[in-house]
Amino acid sequence: MAIKADTNITIRMNREVKQQAQQIFADLGMDMTTAINVFLRQAISYRGFPFEVTLNTPNAVTQTAMDVAENEENIHGPFDNVSSLMDNLNT
Repeated sequence: MAIKADTNITIRMNREVKQQAQQIFADLGMDMTTAINVFLRQAISYRGFPFEVTLNTPNAVTQTAMDVAENEENIHGPFDNVSSLMDNLNT
């Protein structure tokens, strides 16, 4: 059952982003309007974004471990095998 389109939406976006998205949607056999409607229907179905929206920032524990590993002077790689890595860690 087709639902009648009875309203418009106007958005501003970067021209290059629009062109890239239009190409992807065209490859999928749809236009921008159809793609946006698919997104909105999925958002309604999920009652939120239909995909995970997160900041790509490590938590404090992970960041501390990364900082320690980056600043550790006695660990040098790459290693050819686990034994070589273990020898380096134990020195």
